[in-house]
Amino acid sequence: MCDDVAVPDRLSPLDASFLYLEDARSAMHVGSVMVFALPEAGLDLQRIVDLVAARIDAVPRYRQRVREMPAGLSAPVWIDDAAFDVSYHVRRSALPRPGSDDQLEEFVGRIQGRPLDRRHPLWELYVVEGLCDDRFAIVTKTHQALVDGINALDLGHLLLDESPEGEPQPTVDRVSRREPGDLELIVRTVFELATSPRRMASTARRGVGDIAKVAGRVGHAAGGLAGTLLRTAASPAPTSPLNVVTGASRRVRLVQADLKDFRAVREAMPTPAGGVQLDITINDVVLAVVAGALALWLAGRGEPVHSGSTVRALVPISVADGGQAVGLVSGLHAAVVDLPVGETNPRVRLEGIAYQMRRQARPGQAVGAASIAGLAGFAPPTLHHLGARMGSAMSRRFFNLVILNAPGPQQPLYASGARMLAGYPVIPLAAGQALSIGLTSYDGSMCIGLNADRGAMPDLDVLGDCLIEALRELLAQVEGGSQ
Repeated sequence: MCDDVAVPDRLSPLDASFLYLEDARSAMHVGSVMVFALPEAGLDLQRIVDLVAARIDAVPRYRQRVREMPAGLSAPVWIDDAAFDVSYHVRRSALPRPGSDDQLEEFVGRIQGRPLDRRHPLWELYVVEGLCDDRFAIVTKTHQALVDGINALDLGHLLLDESPEGEPQPTVDRVSRREPGDLELIVRTVFELATSPRRMASTARRGVGDIAKVAGRVGHAAGGLAGTLLRTAASPAPTSPLNVVTGASRRVRLVQADLKDFRAVREAMPTPAGGVQLDITINDVVLAVVAGALALWLAGRGEPVHSGSTVRALVPISVADGGQAVGLVSGLHAAVVDLPVGETNPRVRLEGIAYQMRRQARPGQAVGAASIAGLAGFAPPTLHHLGARMGSAMSRRFFNLVILNAPGPQQPLYASGARMLAGYPVIPLAAGQALSIGLTSYDGSMCIGLNADRGAMPDLDVLGDCLIEALRELLAQVEGGSQ
């Protein structure tokens, strides 16, 4: 083959499934909203474009697009986009005055509902000006098929630095290659079939097989997650207003809370009789707060809630392998937690959640927040991607929503010299699920991104307020020692 032809890289079964399962109502990209303080010199868009271009130079996947094989001969392939234009992907937007947080949320909701154009590399970045209080935002969309933690990390992971000066960029020699034609792709596929018949037989089957067969293999490719669900969620998820026929439009709410309040809850938990300290983690507190907020939200809607009512959440958690902190892919475990929304005592609610989490994570496996935050820099954006891939791979009938909490660094981060004030994940919705919740702790804050179906959850702002109320209620009870 000619050296000037882009050599295709075939999508894995898991990556291909995210393309096959995507439709106009279920966009399969993960978003992020990073809010920055406006530099004294003002916003320099070209500097941000140059930063993006420099960082993705070292990650070829961001310059590749998906190409379907002729006649569905095999799975799609990644090929270099010969017409790649970074200015197509990095876009400038502005909010009308007064540039409120509500307007930013509306903007994010509108663009997150739109699937990415497969004729181009599967990512977009918006620089949003005009945010009040001398701020601007960077909003990203990156497809789940692109970010796998090995060949590509999330854009937020790539752009942020630990100092305003940033890190020096290595020089990358890129060779411009033309895209292969259909005949060349067919010849390459036949050649692979002849040299690796076992691997190509599986590839061909998933290329021409039906979606159900492709999705059925996702559990194995994602690390045996189906087995986890069989062990921890033998029965279907409870009936919930969170599970409806969803549309294409989205509604987003961004909530910021003090991380010290979550820590205070953990530290204030009393020692039970016998002197054995409860093993309460920040993640347990997060889930208890979400459970309390859902209880308040359901009550406000007039939904029937009794003492045994639950909402089942899929909660990807980071674990260690053999006592060692793991990388960004193999170290995820699928926990399925029945959030006790019918329990009226916040402390009992927290204890019940902690008990469930302890049962599902083997002793010594949980990776601490400091270890996660230190994985290859700012790990949370990529961890949110990997957790979202896990949620998309599972059968939605086993859980009502996905909750992703990725601890982040507790020191400031920067992009093009601008200090990041907050970073919110926007987790995609699976078909039939009206809500997803992503959280990241950063520089003393807990940043919570709520992504919801626009028609099913017109009261998403109420749920956002309920999160703060539930946190205050839990903190007040554990500090007051009430039973």
